[in-house]
Amino acid sequence: MDINSLIIFLAIGALAGWLAGNIMKGSGFGVIGNILVGIVGAVLGGFVFSLLNIASGGLLGAIVTATVGAIILLYVISIVKKA
Repeated sequence: MDINSLIIFLAIGALAGWLAGNIMKGSGFGVIGNILVGIVGAVLGGFVFSLLNIASGGLLGAIVTATVGAIILLYVISIVKKA
């Protein structure tokens, strides 16, 4: 992975984490937290989309996949916090 790919990956992660935080009405986790939520969300979203046999390509597809995964992650975190 070259430096450009890494920067794009981190930017998508940050954007996905920020979008998921706004959708889930959360206060967010800060810049680093949003990047981590977005990256983990991207992995989770890719796994879920592959199970559902949904193809998402390109930059917009990567953002949607990461955001959906981050929303799922934030939902699970909110359930665990309540318990």
